[in-house]
Amino acid sequence: MHQVSLLRFALAMAIFGSVGFFSKLTGLPYIELIAVRLLCAALFLFVIWLFKRERRIGSYDWREVGMILLCAVANLLNWLCLFASFEKISVTIAISLYHLAPLFVLIAGRFLFRERWQSRTVFAIALSFIGTICIMGLKAGGFSLLDGEGIAYGMMAALFYAVTMLLGKGVTKSSLYAVTLLQMIIGLLILLPFVDYSAFFSLSYEQWGYSILTGVVHTGFVYLLFFQSLRHLTARTISLMVFIDPAVAILLDILLSGFRPDRIQSAGIILIFAGMLVSISPRKRKTADALELDKLIS
Repeated sequence: MHQVSLLRFALAMAIFGSVGFFSKLTGLPYIELIAVRLLCAALFLFVIWLFKRERRIGSYDWREVGMILLCAVANLLNWLCLFASFEKISVTIAISLYHLAPLFVLIAGRFLFRERWQSRTVFAIALSFIGTICIMGLKAGGFSLLDGEGIAYGMMAALFYAVTMLLGKGVTKSSLYAVTLLQMIIGLLILLPFVDYSAFFSLSYEQWGYSILTGVVHTGFVYLLFFQSLRHLTARTISLMVFIDPAVAILLDILLSGFRPDRIQSAGIILIFAGMLVSISPRKRKTADALELDKLIS
């Protein structure tokens, strides 16, 4: 096991787990915050790319250019939905729903690639489905309209994240640095016409600091850590380390934001992550859906 890569990946997951908490400290609406995030991350990655010894873009055809464009759009929609859910519901609930993405990949694989499902896959999806129902508020009085919107955004974020992973399979020839940089630039160009620039005028220096932090550290630096560690870790290790992200997010939400999930919501969170754990747990003989998930994660 590459210990340095393991530490880098763990740090990346821990940092990303705090993005929901820090996003609430920026004072920016989610569209404007994502614009700052894209800009800062693009500048950061561009500088790193310039100073790399091997500055290459890679070789790709027009089909791959189209895949990069589609992937950038899906990633932008993923971020928009995720940060919109942060505004409307707790980070704990939003991040739990967001981690339905790997299971959405398995579902897509069943219908798009005609992959066979084993009983373990069905069990994992059933656990996550029941967990989602619990989070949606099976309690007296149900949930408010605002909660309903937040839950819908959280699930759409997971869906677009799954689409991003699936589209990313089609990009194989280009430099990972170049592809990520292009995705940031494309996302920013798409988003700019919708940005309310007056929102930036009322920010304090502290809020500007938090906004830039989410772009440079939570996006650019995290992607850099990803690139430096992914190729040295097994898919199994990566799958398990992904749980650091929601663990940090939930702890910060409970300890610093004061969120307290009720018993049914807590059960729902546990069921979602139990379902995800079942879906990535080792088997005596790897099935097609497990191999597909390994390829997407690695």
